Amino acid sequence: MPQNEEDFDSFVEQLQQEIIDREVSDFNEHIVNLFHNPKNWGKPSNYTISHSYLGSHNDTMEFYLTIEDGIIKSANFFTDGCGATVATGSQTTLLIEGKTIEYAEKLKPGDIDNALLGLPKDHKHSLELAVTALRNLIEKYKKNKIGFLFKE
Repeated sequence: MPQNEEDFDSFVEQLQQEIIDREVSDFNEHIVNLFHNPKNWGKPSNYTISHSYLGSHNDTMEFYLTIEDGIIKSANFFTDGCGATVATGSQTTLLIEGKTIEYAEKLKPGDIDNALLGLPKDHKHSLELAVTALRNLIEKYKKNKIGFLFKE
C-alpha cells in the first residue's frame, strides 16, 4: 500500500495504465481512444434535428444533426451505453459529418465496424444501435422536412 502522496500518485498512474493496456488488448487503440476521448459528444446548443433510440441491450443512442442544403454540417451524439457504444457513436459522427443525407442513410454497421478497426463480437450490437438511430432520425427529417435550427 502507498505510504505517501507521491507513492499514491505513482500507484494510481500504474493502475490506470494497466486498465488502458487491458482495454487495448480487449478492443484496439482506436476504439479505446474514442471511448476515453469521444468526438462530437453531447447535445449541441444548435441543431436541425435529433432522435433517440433505445436498443436491444437497454442502451440509448441519440444523434443531433445540423443539416444545410442536404449536407450534414455537424453531427453530435449522446449515449448511456458502454465504452464500445460511445466509440461507435463517435465514429458514426466522424463518418457522416460533411456528407449528404443520402450518404448517411446508406451507412451500414460494417462501415462503422471497419472504421473502428473491428469491434469484438460481443459489442457488435452497438453498430446496429447507431445505424438504427441514424436511419430513424433521417426518416424523421425527411418526413418533417425540417428547415430550421433548434436553439437552447
